[in-house]
Amino acid sequence: MKHYLFIILTILLAPSSFAQLPKGFSYVHDIAPSIQKELRYFTSNNFVGKRVDGYLADTLITSTATAKALKKVQAELLTKGYSLKIYDAYRPQTAVNHFVRWARVINDTLTKRQFYPKVNKRLLFKLGYIASKSGHSRGSSVDLTLVNLKTNTDVDMGSPYDFFGKISHTNYTKLTKKQLANRYLLRKVMLKYGFRPYKNEWWHFTLRNEPFRTTYFDFPIK
Repeated sequence: MKHYLFIILTILLAPSSFAQLPKGFSYVHDIAPSIQKELRYFTSNNFVGKRVDGYLADTLITSTATAKALKKVQAELLTKGYSLKIYDAYRPQTAVNHFVRWARVINDTLTKRQFYPKVNKRLLFKLGYIASKSGHSRGSSVDLTLVNLKTNTDVDMGSPYDFFGKISHTNYTKLTKKQLANRYLLRKVMLKYGFRPYKNEWWHFTLRNEPFRTTYFDFPIK
C-alpha cells in the first residue's frame, strides 16, 4: 500500500512536465535538459521590480519547434565550451498586460538605475521597449545569453539583459573586442539553426518558421 501511495504522490508532486500544454508547445527541459535558465520574470530581478503576472513556476515553455531548434543550438555550443542560458521564453499575454500597466505608472521608477538610467519612462512605448503585444506570446521567441562552462559564469555581452538603451542594440559597436566576439558567437549559432535576431536587443531571437505567427497565447506558466 505504501508503495502505491509513493507512486501517486510522485505523480502529484512531479515537475511541470506532467501539466497539460496546448498542442504544439513543450517544456524546454523535456527536449534540451542541459540548457540553463534564469527565468527573470518569475523573480523580482526585472524592470518591473516584482514577480510578473502569469509566471506561476520557474519553468521554460516554447513551441515544440523552437525547443527542438534550441536543442541543436545547445549541442553545438557545448562543443565550444558554452551553454545557453534562457531568461525568458513563452510569455503569457497576462504578463505583457502587467508590463503595460507598470509602464503607465510614471512615478514608479524603482528599477530605473538598473534597467533604464538614460531613458525617460514616459518614452518606453514610443521607443519600442514596451508594447501591448509581444512575440514571446506566440511561443517562439526567446531571450538568452551564453554561459562559459569552464568558469560557470555568464559571458560579457557589453550590457545586461533587459537593459533599455542603444548599448543593447545589435549594431552597437562601442564595445570591447571580447564583448563583440561574444555577441557574434551567440548570433552566429542562433542564425545557423533558424532564428532571427531583434535589432534592439542582443538577447532576443525568434524562430523564423514559427508555427503560431498570428496567435497570442495567455495560458499561465506553471
